[in-house]
Amino acid sequence: MSDGSDFDPEIGEVLFEIRVMGNAVKVSALDPASNTEVCVVASAYASPYTLKMNALRKLKAVLRKKAEGSS
Repeated sequence: MSDGSDFDPEIGEVLFEIRVMGNAVKVSALDPASNTEVCVVASAYASPYTLKMNALRKLKAVLRKKAEGSS
């Protein structure tokens, strides 16, 4: 469906990949700086903005958890 990148003020560049699979959509978000990737699955009827924001929230949570674990 859509591939691309966005810029987040907290973590910098984030790459997104959105794949439609029937009634569902798989959204991958990748932080190229740390090579961390997360995926979320949602309804195919959700807006692209909502899909990306959900994946971005999960990516930020994973990066926060990694930072806390390495301290």
